[in-house]
Amino acid sequence: MSLITVLAIVLAIILGYKTRINIGLFAIAFAYLIGAFLMGLKPSEIVAMWPLKIFFVIFSVCLFYSFAMVNGTLEKLAGHLLYLCRGAPWLLPYAVFMTATVIAGMGAGYYTVLAFMAPITLLLCRRTGMDLILGGMAVNYGALGGANFMSSQSGIIFRGLMANAGIDANAAFVNSVAIFLATFLLPIVVITLMLFVTGKHRGLQADLEIDRPEPLDPKQRQTLWLTLAMMAIVLAAPLAHLALPGNETAAFINSKIDIGLIASVFSVIALLLKLGDERKAIASLPWPTLIMICGMGMLISVAIKAGTIDQLAAWIGGTIPPVLVPLSFGVVAAIMSLFASTLGVVTPALFPMVPALATQLGLSPMLMFTAIVVGAQATSISPFSSGGSLILGSAPDAELRHSLFTRLLLRAAPIGFVAAMLTNLALTFLL
Repeated sequence: MSLITVLAIVLAIILGYKTRINIGLFAIAFAYLIGAFLMGLKPSEIVAMWPLKIFFVIFSVCLFYSFAMVNGTLEKLAGHLLYLCRGAPWLLPYAVFMTATVIAGMGAGYYTVLAFMAPITLLLCRRTGMDLILGGMAVNYGALGGANFMSSQSGIIFRGLMANAGIDANAAFVNSVAIFLATFLLPIVVITLMLFVTGKHRGLQADLEIDRPEPLDPKQRQTLWLTLAMMAIVLAAPLAHLALPGNETAAFINSKIDIGLIASVFSVIALLLKLGDERKAIASLPWPTLIMICGMGMLISVAIKAGTIDQLAAWIGGTIPPVLVPLSFGVVAAIMSLFASTLGVVTPALFPMVPALATQLGLSPMLMFTAIVVGAQATSISPFSSGGSLILGSAPDAELRHSLFTRLLLRAAPIGFVAAMLTNLALTFLL
């Protein structure tokens, strides 16, 4: 039965990749067929495997953050951040990275940021002489790192997956902080090495012709302040509880904080202030991502019920030396991420194995969670993965697209992979 569930997961990924049909839909079908007809589960038990908490949190948070997308707040904020570096061209890669990080961290999400930042980045590369690979990696790294922020889309998903795997809420928050810091600091090192060690900074023009963006209008300013207020509330409670573990007031407030419910309240406030159109906000939600994450969650739950996860964890624990387990997880995550989503497939499949393995091998769960995410996001710039395909789709002509395909596959993806594995090795001895 464990072999069947593993094959079902692999088959769902292959079918989704080949047919371009959402992987989550295949996962739901396999969860039903295997669970009901091979394992004897009731249909109601299979329906109950739909990860309702993760779905609600992603839905409510993305709904609130979508107002900033719909009314142009995030796009205008991106223009202002890029405008600030116009007098120092060597700052441009860092500006692209930080802009993508900030916008993704404010809730836009990885795919949304790449969708509107990648065309801007490629245009800047042409106008300033910035290397295409450097620009592509900067915007991709920024979108990934920002989305991993504790109150942003990927960070919320990671925390939910950790909670489903049996990790305490406070520990899950701390682990998500480690994931964000690792995926934020690693790109800065890579960009610096690519920019100065290889001499790419010399090819940049002395002055950048970036038009001064229009100031934020009153609705956009209200959206920005409302977004910052929600982020402050969501982050202040767990941080206060961690800083004051014995304080009853901090513990009580933290126990009442739920990011999904808070985001729902702030969505109502945004609607009352008329900060965006409700129908457009709902339409802009990442429905395909939600279906993929929750569908795979059902199939993974069936695999857990079949004992697949425990058997895989036991095999890894008895076969691979403990010091190499985080690196091995990073390599597996990177290979999976070449063809599948980090959020929808890689982390839902690998995170459940972490608690048992960490206990068995005496490893830090934080290290293993971080190694998985760092590895999974290492190859996201491959042209076969979501990030690389979005960057390719932003190329203005076929000639540039063909050149960019080769560079992303043979330069950007290997650089990202090597940097991630070195990071995981370093983390193994630090955490």
